[in-house]
Amino acid sequence: MLSELGKITTAGALVFAAFGLNLPATASEITVSGASCFPIGSPPSKPFERVVEEINKQGKGIIQIDLKGGAPAIGSPFTLTQKMSKGVYDIVGCTEAYFGNVIPEAPVFRFSEHPWSTLRENGGLALASSLLEAKGIHYIGRHHDFGPFHLWLSKKIDKPDLTGLNLRVAPVYTAFFKSLGATVQTSNIGQIYTYMENGTVQGYGWPALGWVPSWVKVTKYRVEPGFYAAALHTLFNKRKWQSLTKEQQDVVSKVVLSFEANSETTNDAFKAATKAQKEKTAKEGLTAITFTGADREKWVSTARKAGWDEVLERSPEHGATLMKLFTK
Repeated sequence: MLSELGKITTAGALVFAAFGLNLPATASEITVSGASCFPIGSPPSKPFERVVEEINKQGKGIIQIDLKGGAPAIGSPFTLTQKMSKGVYDIVGCTEAYFGNVIPEAPVFRFSEHPWSTLRENGGLALASSLLEAKGIHYIGRHHDFGPFHLWLSKKIDKPDLTGLNLRVAPVYTAFFKSLGATVQTSNIGQIYTYMENGTVQGYGWPALGWVPSWVKVTKYRVEPGFYAAALHTLFNKRKWQSLTKEQQDVVSKVVLSFEANSETTNDAFKAATKAQKEKTAKEGLTAITFTGADREKWVSTARKAGWDEVLERSPEHGATLMKLFTK
């Protein structure tokens, strides 16, 4: 005779069988939903897609990510991280340009003058992460760095004066471009080509290594030097993260931190990729406008000041401390 527990277990199995349901092959495995802040398959989205692929490879039987899609197809990139914090998605790959509406201190992620390893040691990353935690977001790490942003133009300029130019912007460099006289407007990545082609804008900000190859048809100049850091980050819904087992958390953290270590801009591979990209666009007719001397100093110092002034104004409580930790 079956024990009472045996009868219950058998009855439960019969119910699953009757409805054609299958018990999970691995009871401990969990599937979480993911989303990218960029169109799936685009240059800025591919690094996160590789992260997802590697987590799914190493996390078989433990944790899997179901990548639902990327912005703007699944909604505005500017609201994706907000949605994730509320549980619409569990994990996202995003640039801080798109989660500045979550915490006012988000820009510090692009202003860092230190390697990420230093920020993990000096407390800078811990402080910035704690601000995200308060908004329901667990910071995993930086999974990719495209290097500095550049201004790309259809019209030539001879000095750091953007008066008369209408530029496509993200929050990343809005204050910087406006401080040099530009008028600005926002758009999603898919609209940049059209806006440049029809003359709606005469330029846009974007990192060289995340650049879309087809844009060379509507772009004539890249301004040097670059400014800030175009990093991509992996973020997790805090409540969902806390519900994971340590083993599941470890898989995600291990993969992301390995990507983080390999994406330092001091790596030879990064330097080689940057050199190759610039040589390729030069062959396709794109010219570099390189500021030197006083013009270079004005360009660099204006970018730094415009960015940090915004943080200090918006975050009087944490801005100054973050500046000390993120800059040299």
